[in-house]
Amino acid sequence: PQLQALLLSGNRLRALPGGLLPPAGAAAVPGGPFPLLSRLEAADNEVAELGADIAALPALKSLDVANNQLRELPAALADCPRLKEANFRGNQLKDKRLEKMVNGCQTKAILEYLRAGGRGKGKAESAREEARKKKREKQQQKDGRDVEQDEPEEASKLLVKVLHVSENPAPLVVKASPGIKDVRPFIVCCVLKGVNLKAGNALKRFLSAQTKLHEDICEKRTAATIATHDLQLIKGPLVYDVQPPDQLKIMPLGRKEIKAKDLLRQLQSEAEEQRKQKKRQNVSGLHKYLHLLDGKDNYPCLVDAEGIVISFPPITNSEKTKISRDTSNLFLEVTSNTSLQICKDVMDMLILKIAELNRFTLENKEDSGSDDGSDALCGPGKLNPSQNVQPMNFPLVAEQVRVVDMDGNLKVLYPSKTDLTTVSSLLTVIR
Repeated sequence: PQLQALLLSGNRLRALPGGLLPPAGAAAVPGGPFPLLSRLEAADNEVAELGADIAALPALKSLDVANNQLRELPAALADCPRLKEANFRGNQLKDKRLEKMVNGCQTKAILEYLRAGGRGKGKAESAREEARKKKREKQQQKDGRDVEQDEPEEASKLLVKVLHVSENPAPLVVKASPGIKDVRPFIVCCVLKGVNLKAGNALKRFLSAQTKLHEDICEKRTAATIATHDLQLIKGPLVYDVQPPDQLKIMPLGRKEIKAKDLLRQLQSEAEEQRKQKKRQNVSGLHKYLHLLDGKDNYPCLVDAEGIVISFPPITNSEKTKISRDTSNLFLEVTSNTSLQICKDVMDMLILKIAELNRFTLENKEDSGSDDGSDALCGPGKLNPSQNVQPMNFPLVAEQVRVVDMDGNLKVLYPSKTDLTTVSSLLTVIR
């Protein structure tokens, strides 16, 4: 029972030694049969199965089962509380994504994948994704019913023209670094030109719409996060990267440049102060999202060609690329650690909302001195039915943006032929 290290590599073992783990059906012994065993090496053998009872080794810190005949890894590995180093290379795993991970990812990422149930998601995550899908479908059906109440003709729909990469003399490109896959792997980007934020309260409504999307389809930023930038203030190509909290520097909206770890500490302090003053549990603003970075060794960031961090999802984007009333061309970014599809769905809705706001501004003929305090999301159902809705003479232009890996291989292109179809009942897309 005092055994601390067991080195079995380079033999012909087909299973781990009997008695190392409790037999199936045996009553659990506190601490297991070997409560001090922290190092187990069984590489270069013929072990075909690693049982779920591996979690009965509470002190296990290092596990090496490389070059065996394992086809699966038990989810119970994620229940080993001290496991920090694990080597599973050289096994022909059935889960090909997991096989790639064991060859290139840190142990922590592998254990998180196993904890989620492997093959992308566990039952709980699958249920959440299914709920998200139903919620999106319900919203789309609602939007469709709003339109059906006053069947608009095709000519009265909002217009968005897609500019393909092949037609664009200077397309913006985003490079995704390898490290991002373990932190916040999914990103979708787009350039949107022809936005009118000068008139009246257009900017206020725009920011309000973004906040509402964060609350609804983005599920309080847990499913996805939106960042919007002034395109004129961006220098490409951009790199979607990871940096340690004590190295990542950003100038958050309305604040001075600060390191990410200091920003989070500052926000946490503000949140505590806010709770004391208001004598309540809930906090508002950026403080609501601090927990989304718990346990992360590296933080995601979007960096421009000058090495300046312009976005730190899911917390904030930079003062450097902040949108103003004079902004007419936007760089839109949606990131997620959940799925690529949620990024695309959110981007579809974001472009739709911007198109609706543009039309509302045009039809209400607000001038720069307008005092209208409305910050409603102005969809077709919000417009005066008596108005004769005419198509905009100058539709919004959505320029395709490619996300590539560091070798230039395409990861995602938005908007592709299949994108913006979820909002096609409200939007006419000229491709």
